Amino acid sequence: MKSLKQIGTDIKHYSEQLSHDGFKQVFDHIDQLNVKKGVDKLGLDKFINQCAIMAAGSGAISGSGGVLTMVIGMPVDVLNLITQQFRVTMAIMYHNRGSYQMGFDEFMKLVAISFKVETGIALSKTMMESVAEKIILNLGVRTAERLVPVVGAVIGGTTNYLFIKRMAKSVKEMQELPIVIQVN
Repeated sequence: MKSLKQIGTDIKHYSEQLSHDGFKQVFDHIDQLNVKKGVDKLGLDKFINQCAIMAAGSGAISGSGGVLTMVIGMPVDVLNLITQQFRVTMAIMYHNRGSYQMGFDEFMKLVAISFKVETGIALSKTMMESVAEKIILNLGVRTAERLVPVVGAVIGGTTNYLFIKRMAKSVKEMQELPIVIQVN
């Protein structure tokens, strides 16, 4: 059994890896025009629901067969959860301002604010690591619950679905007030 100190070190290590290139790669692989088209076709709330269902799918799969599918499925689940969260954030930004194209720095500042991470004027390594840490901690809380086959699928799918819905609500609430984000 790992000590709490070792678990904390592991979380810090994974959050550093995710924050260095992982977020940028996920951002770069999302087709912002398709997000715009999805919001235009479905409407914002249905688009958010579609993303939440896609997140629930990977959560259910990663928890469906116990330890084996969790070990193999967790990296895919993490990637899908981050992708869906990014898509939802982009959709809300597009819906509120009418422009679907945005830069990575501006986008990550909004993601950080939605996680209640302090942001400065410049996009910082510490801010990105804090966002990654919060995502990893959120996933770690429910990892043990996914070890039980079938029940783990229900828990994994439900928690992913609710995570995306809560993040969407948080970003929507932030966007109700005008936010000025300076990108240097």
